[in-house]
Amino acid sequence: MDIAEIPFVQKIGIARTGHGTLELSFNDSLYNHVQTIHASAQFALAETASGEHLQRLFPDLDGQVVPVLRDSQIKFKKPANKTIRAHPSVSDEVANKFREQLEKKGRSSICVSVEVKNTENVVTCIGVFNWFVQKI
Repeated sequence: MDIAEIPFVQKIGIARTGHGTLELSFNDSLYNHVQTIHASAQFALAETASGEHLQRLFPDLDGQVVPVLRDSQIKFKKPANKTIRAHPSVSDEVANKFREQLEKKGRSSICVSVEVKNTENVVTCIGVFNWFVQKI
């Protein structure tokens, strides 16, 4: 599934940059009470990027599994007062362990770390998104 086709993603304006990362433009429809990007919008960007990262890591699983977010942790570091971009990552060791367990049991979990940075490379929040994935 193309992440950009999810109605909620479209509604809040998450878009792909020329570099393949996901971003959220700084605009007044996303403001909170102090005119910075609302925490829930930053969370949505980070969570969406974590799911897309799994699709890129495991393209052969497309249509073969159902991934659902089990839980997450997020910490807000600085106000998001510019356009922000999500930078997800998974270590090779974690990816390999996930793959082994999925093949063995038909289900597995994997944590994706995400840093959200503004256009000046300032980290606005960091998060860890724990996905439960089960074969169809």
